[in-house]
Amino acid sequence: MTDGRRSPEELLAQIRQEEARATRGRLKIFFGASPGVGKTFAMLEDARARRAEGVDVLVGVVETHGRRETEAVLAGLAVLPRREISYRGVSLHEFDLEAALERRPSLILVDELAHTNAPGCRHTRRWQDVEELLAAGISVYSALNVQHLESLNDIVARITGVAPRETVPDAVFDGADEIELADLSPEDLLKRMGQGKVYLPEQATRAAEGFFRKGNLIALRELALRRVAERVDAQMRGYMREHGIRETWAASERILVCVGPGSDATRLIRSASRLATALKCEWAALHVERPQDVARPREERESVFEGLELAEQLGGRSITISGHELAAEILAYAATHNVTRILLGRTRRTETWHWRGSLAERLMQAEGDHEVSVLGGEPDTAAPRRAQRLKVESWREYRFSLVIVTGCALAGWAIVQLLSVTDVAMVFLLGAVIVGARCGRGPSLMAAVLSIAAFDFFFVPPYLTFEVTDLRYLLTFLVMLVVALVISGLTVRIREQAEAARSRERRTSALYALSRDLADAADVAAVASTVARHLRETLGGDVAVLLDDESRLAAPAPGDPAFAAEEKERSVADWVLRNRRVAGLGTDTLPASKARWFPLLGPEGAVGVLGIAPLDLDALEDPSVRGLVETFAGQAAVALERVRLSENSRRVALEVEAERLRTSLLSSLSHDLRTPLAAITGSASSLLEDRGQLDAAQRRDLAETVLEEAGRMNRLIVNLLDMIRLETGVLAVQSDWLPMEEPVGVALIRLEGRLGDHPVTVHLPPDLPLLQLDSVLMEQVFVNLLENAAKHTPPGTKIEIEAESRPTEVIVTVADDGPGLPPGEEQRVFEKFYRVPGASGAGGVGLGLTICRGIVTAHGGRMWAEARPGGGAAFRFSIPIRGTPPLLPTEADEAISGTSLPG
Repeated sequence: MTDGRRSPEELLAQIRQEEARATRGRLKIFFGASPGVGKTFAMLEDARARRAEGVDVLVGVVETHGRRETEAVLAGLAVLPRREISYRGVSLHEFDLEAALERRPSLILVDELAHTNAPGCRHTRRWQDVEELLAAGISVYSALNVQHLESLNDIVARITGVAPRETVPDAVFDGADEIELADLSPEDLLKRMGQGKVYLPEQATRAAEGFFRKGNLIALRELALRRVAERVDAQMRGYMREHGIRETWAASERILVCVGPGSDATRLIRSASRLATALKCEWAALHVERPQDVARPREERESVFEGLELAEQLGGRSITISGHELAAEILAYAATHNVTRILLGRTRRTETWHWRGSLAERLMQAEGDHEVSVLGGEPDTAAPRRAQRLKVESWREYRFSLVIVTGCALAGWAIVQLLSVTDVAMVFLLGAVIVGARCGRGPSLMAAVLSIAAFDFFFVPPYLTFEVTDLRYLLTFLVMLVVALVISGLTVRIREQAEAARSRERRTSALYALSRDLADAADVAAVASTVARHLRETLGGDVAVLLDDESRLAAPAPGDPAFAAEEKERSVADWVLRNRRVAGLGTDTLPASKARWFPLLGPEGAVGVLGIAPLDLDALEDPSVRGLVETFAGQAAVALERVRLSENSRRVALEVEAERLRTSLLSSLSHDLRTPLAAITGSASSLLEDRGQLDAAQRRDLAETVLEEAGRMNRLIVNLLDMIRLETGVLAVQSDWLPMEEPVGVALIRLEGRLGDHPVTVHLPPDLPLLQLDSVLMEQVFVNLLENAAKHTPPGTKIEIEAESRPTEVIVTVADDGPGLPPGEEQRVFEKFYRVPGASGAGGVGLGLTICRGIVTAHGGRMWAEARPGGGAAFRFSIPIRGTPPLLPTEADEAISGTSLPG
């Protein structure tokens, strides 16, 4: 673990990182606690030094804010002209990303990394421009204040009372190749402000009374220093990983407290928390789970579980890893995370009987600069440990051991006349091996001792005594004892490892199955039923999931167990929801409950509670089972949050779409109703005001205008009503067996006047089958299509109606010789309120084709548009052929008359 060699995976990751760096520009951020500390000035000075070295330096954008010192150091550097953007009548000047990419300097200066670009730029934020420059291989200098880091945004808002609107993701800051801190004390910064070197005097006075109060500046400075320190620490650890450095570099303190079944976990955790608070450093609690821990009493495992929970509550991290050798696993973790102090609890004397010394001695003997501290005090779990040490295997195993030894003695007595005494010793050794493979340490030790005693008593002279005259047999006895003990020890270890592996496999399989099913759950009810089903399969008993409904629990679902509806249980569940703590059966809070309730804690808070009424309470008390249940609860909470966010997104999308449709509808109505209303009003007023000046023909023309425009308004309202019926699902298809000629003929008759300037040709094959159609709806399809063709094509152009029969459907086409559809508009013409830009003809609401597609879809067909090769547009739709139409009465009579009846 400490030989300095790196794994192949680490080497491969380093190679990939170096390959990525080779083609990517380098980012240097000049970082400060607040405006005015000199970030831009330092950036410009560094850029001038780089230009003196022969580097191609370009100033992409630098904000001087009128500071003379900054403008002076900017002089002489090549500056990229800014891009002018007009927005709402205001001329804005932004960084020209396209020009910078075309110019391709070696180094470009892009100030104010958190800046929001004006509408019309390629990216919304300036840091996105910087990312594109870096991807193009251009190195970038930029500047950033601590309040603009995304992770510190809320902290800065609480300190200063001002929430920065412009932020930069921490990943951009952490991914920078170099960070340079521009630091200035609050006193010097306030002095600069008083001298007008940060803001103009009027602005400086307001800033000093608000954001730039001395206390705010001190807090921001501490945040900036800490963030830079964290960044430097991460760089140091990265360097150590890249160079295979395993020993500890104590540049900053990190505490690791090791908890296990043999220590008082809670006492150790509290001591580590106090020490970390005093040193102001990070700390973590580590538990190494060994195979033999599975057989430990529940009380000991419970103490470890509680200790890890306490570590999370006190601000530390809890880590559980699997391994066989405690010292090796602890040292590996300490080396990986640059731990400087390792805290252990004092172990008992029996636990120090290790041939390599105690755990503390092995840690101190290992290489590294970490300190090992052993905290005194007698653990509280001595009684369970003594109970475990006094535990003996079942009497069945001892009886088995006795039977095997007896059998070996009988077999040796049978073969001693044919073979040598050494072969008889091998028989006893075989028996000891069999017992060691089947039983525990106690029966194996008993088998070894009894085998030696039986071999000595029956087969070593002098016989029937335990005396040994030949000292060579003593070596045989020793070998038999050592082999039996080694085999029993290996067997027990293998059993423990197998049991631990099975336990991990069960937990992993349960979590995998839950995750897989939760991924398929589409709504809240499906998530709740999935979690309940998996928990019932894993633990048994009854399980209920109650969800948060505006800070109170919703009523139980129909499939929930009876206890979820009881008033007492719901009060416990409400308490758990409000306090976000486990309560109920077997806990210290409301223990009289029939179930144990767990809060479902998601990223946004508690989303519900999970209630379990187990068949066996002891099983739920097992730490591994409790950990599994809490993991289930966490998975359920995340899934519920996902589903609710998805539902909210869909609801917001529907609201946005509804608002867009409402706006489009009002806009269309205001436009399309105005024309017929104006015509009707004008014609009606002319008729009303007629004083005998209009002849009969003129009055007839005015009356026809009123009738025509009223019909136009009627069609508009009918389309709107049909669209509402389609959207709400009220539209019902009243199907009957009809020929296609019927709706086509009715539509042509209804549009005879509007189609007067367009010759219409109809090609319907005579063998076209009867179809299940709603005559009224299908007539509306043809009316809309023909009216659409007449509206958007010049007078005199031809309109064609064709039909083609296929094995499973009939394809109907309505085509025209007009200007056709622009490329890419074939699908958009079916959208609600959409009208082809620049189309000729009278305007409309843009619902006709949408209604046509809705009607065709309701018939089980499909509809699409195509551009005709010779010009014009073709609208096609299909109607499925379903079944065979019944015989008409005359056909039935003919069929009967042609059939010879029995008689």
